[in-house]
Amino acid sequence: MLEKVKFPMGADRTAKLSKMFGVYDEETGHALRGTFIISPEGKLLASEVNFYNVGRNAEEILRKIQANAHLAAHTDEACPASWKPGEKTLKPSEKMVGKVYEALK
Repeated sequence: MLEKVKFPMGADRTAKLSKMFGVYDEETGHALRGTFIISPEGKLLASEVNFYNVGRNAEEILRKIQANAHLAAHTDEACPASWKPGEKTLKPSEKMVGKVYEALK
């Protein structure tokens, strides 16, 4: 599977990054599985931390990146759970509280 990866990958051999993001376990010397989506401006947009033996879903990570890219250009919108490019977004307001399902119809 990894032989098909077409982008650079790195390793955190010194644990500097895992310590910086708070996912390093000093007791075991291992890092939890952390995923951090950071904007080109350096702003943390999303984070997810799983235990050592729980994998991550690459499709969901890509969806989050796409949603954040969309929202960077459409700051008055919100992307609901499971949103994918081209699907309906939401315009948050007080009137929508408790009615998100209806708003997506």
